[in-house]
This record gives sequence, structure tokens and C-alpha cells, in this order.
Amino acid sequence: MPALALVFNAFVWGVSWFPFRQIASHGLHPVWATALIYVLIFVAMGWLRRHAWQAFSVHPALVLLGLAAGLTNLCFNWAVTAGDVVRVVLLFYLMPLWSVLLAWIFLGERPTPAVLARVALALVGVAVVLKTPEVDWPVPASLADWLGVTAGFSFSVTNILLRRLRAAAAESRALAVFGGCALVAGATALAGTALGAIAAPPPLAAAPGWLGWAALLGAGFVFANFCLQYGAARLTASATAVIMLSEVLFASVSSVALGAGTMDTRIWIGGGLIVLAALWSSFARTPNGEDDRRTSLLKDMP
Repeated sequence: MPALALVFNAFVWGVSWFPFRQIASHGLHPVWATALIYVLIFVAMGWLRRHAWQAFSVHPALVLLGLAAGLTNLCFNWAVTAGDVVRVVLLFYLMPLWSVLLAWIFLGERPTPAVLARVALALVGVAVVLKTPEVDWPVPASLADWLGVTAGFSFSVTNILLRRLRAAAAESRALAVFGGCALVAGATALAGTALGAIAAPPPLAAAPGWLGWAALLGAGFVFANFCLQYGAARLTASATAVIMLSEVLFASVSSVALGAGTMDTRIWIGGGLIVLAALWSSFARTPNGEDDRRTSLLKDMP
């Protein structure tokens, strides 16, 4: 049951691109959709778990945690709506690279030869994914590519902050995540609309079709979070991380089947290298023998 719960969580995130695209087809930009969904979740949790607010006075860094998690959700949801889903998900899973750099800078964890080998493997993989006949250099070539890379980077920042905030209650960290998602997406939506870069939400009476998809996404995110909490608490951190990589499978199969992604030889090779680096990182051990991902965002983020 714990493994099945984690697979369901990975499934929800792996296919979330489809509801977001359906919402966009009804005129609601994914940034606005993200903001509305998380505002409702945050308000509900903030009311039902009011005691979780107390930790913010003791751990002010929870605010930074929320901002990092909010940027992760904003960029990922926007990217899978705007670009090739397979490319976005693979670029998102460059976490081993970012985690090594951030842990070195902020936690003083010098990379070992094995760590550097994982980084090199991930870099080769992303170079293979990004180097197409149309581009001269293997760099992100679209807004969706940049959003995918940014989402993976901010995801790693969130992991680092969670390791620093391990003393905070899980409910308080979850509340910070939900609040950060609502704040970052909401501020981006308002600013983007004011600048003319993001379309304003259509009147509900004129385009009610997005409401049902938004409700489905919100319910899916909440239920997936419960499944994540249940599964991650009962399995080792390395097993959790490996199972969550099934998100790549769900996203790839669903997007290719529905015409939202492509899988050619280059993607297979580059994606395989990126996933292999992530798997290698999942089983890595810290000097004291604990799993590197023991305090991973996988335990706290919806």
C-alpha cells in the first residue's frame, strides 16, 4: 500500500499537464489556474490547522521555504502547459546537479568523486536532450525549457531549506508550501496581467468549463499529498525517490499518446542518462550513513 500510494502521487503529477491544458483551452492561463487552486487549498488548511501557524514565529525561514516551493509549482505547471511535456519533465529532473551545487554552497558539503560523476552524467544527458539540429548549442531554446530548468532548480532549493527546517512541524512546512504556491502564482498572475503578458481570467459565466478541471486538479493535489505522506513515512527515502521517478514514465507515455510530447532516439538516450543520474543520487549515502533524501521535499510537497 505505501508503494501504491506513492505511485498514485507520481501519477497525479505526471498527468497534471492534461488538466492544465484543458483549463488553458477554456481561456484560463496556467498561472491563474495555479494561483486559484492553491489559494483555496491554503485558506482551507490555514483554517483547519490553525495551530500550524505558531511555527512561523520560531522558524521564520518557513517563508523562504514557501517562496521556493511556490516558484517550483509555478514554473512546472506553466512549463508543462506551454511546451513539450517530455522535455520539461526531463529538465526538471536535473535535481542531482542543482542539489550538489546548493549543498556545497549553503551546507558546506564538498562533492565527492562519485557525486561529481553523477553531475557529469546528468549534464551529458541534458546536453543530448537540448542539442537539436535547429540549435547550435545545447541550451534551453524556449520559455518552457527555461521554466523546466528553473522549476528543477527551485525544487532543489526547497530540499535544502527542508533540511535546514527539519525541526519544524510537518504541518507547518506543508502550510508554508501551500501558502508559497498561492502567493508566488498569485503575484505573478496579477503582475503578468497588469503588464499584458498574461491574459486575465475570463468571466465564469462566459467560460465555466475550466471550473470542473480546476476542482479536479485541486482534489487530486490534496489526495496525492495524503498518499505521499502515507507512503513516504513507511518506506526508506531511497525507495520513495525511486518510485517517484515513475512520474517521468507517466508524463512521457501520456504526453506522447496525446500529442503533447515527442520521444525520439535523442530523447531516449538523454532522458535515460538524466534518470540514471537521479536513480544513482537516490541511493547515495551521506557520511553518517543516512539517506541523502531523508528530509526530501517528497515528504512534504503536494
